[in-house]
Amino acid sequence: MANKTDKKKLRDLVKEKGVSGAIKDFIVNSQVWRSFFRHGLEDTSKTRMQTIISNVFLHVHPAKVKRHAPLFKFTWCMGGITFFLFLVLTVTGVFLMFYYHPNTRDAYWDMKGLEYHVPFGLLLRNLHRWGAHLMVITVWFHLFRVFMTGSYKPPREFNWGIGVVLLMLTLLLSFTGYLLPWDQLGFWAVTVGTNMARATPILGHEGPFGEMFGMTAYNDIRFAILGGSMVGGNALLRAYIWHCIGIPLIISIFMIVHFWRIRKDGGISGKL
Repeated sequence: MANKTDKKKLRDLVKEKGVSGAIKDFIVNSQVWRSFFRHGLEDTSKTRMQTIISNVFLHVHPAKVKRHAPLFKFTWCMGGITFFLFLVLTVTGVFLMFYYHPNTRDAYWDMKGLEYHVPFGLLLRNLHRWGAHLMVITVWFHLFRVFMTGSYKPPREFNWGIGVVLLMLTLLLSFTGYLLPWDQLGFWAVTVGTNMARATPILGHEGPFGEMFGMTAYNDIRFAILGGSMVGGNALLRAYIWHCIGIPLIISIFMIVHFWRIRKDGGISGKL
């Protein structure tokens, strides 16, 4: 009897909502779906709030945002685009790691082999390269927008500091990746950049107070960055580890704090 009743309900549902509607209704009301999404789809303030705070991916966002917050003309969407580019770089970077050996003998030829022998290898490398350039640009535009709209003012000054740290980490991420192709451009760019580190106050042997703290060419910040006194195999390996593991992990932690503070500070700040 129960089986006949269920079939009748199913036929009535198909007549009322069609086959696709019946399938959707069956999925939405199933126990599996309800285990993932605890609240209904009714468009009310209560259900929208419950959906946000009970979802692991959405709860970092505030339950309510100001009317102007989603507007492109106010935010430029630079923060969201930067995060999207970070995800693109993470995915493409993982694929690039399959074809790369961080040593001076193979690094350059791995890059050339990727371009000419791996299917879609050139596309993969260019996605990573241009994505990195775009991420640097969008981070700068994001900070510029935040500054011009006064979004750094209390109570958001702490998150402004986090954003500046993320800018520095983004530049470091770009700098360490510059050496990995092991070509002339990357070699001399890192050579010049690390030579500048010798003049770092206290930590560089040519910088202010460096000699006072016992800094020499063999124990200062440049030596620590390169793993030696010149750009070579040790520098390439250290750049690879920092670029692929160290800095991305640190950036991820600061991003989590950054997103969390946006929510705790009431979402995107208002217009000036």
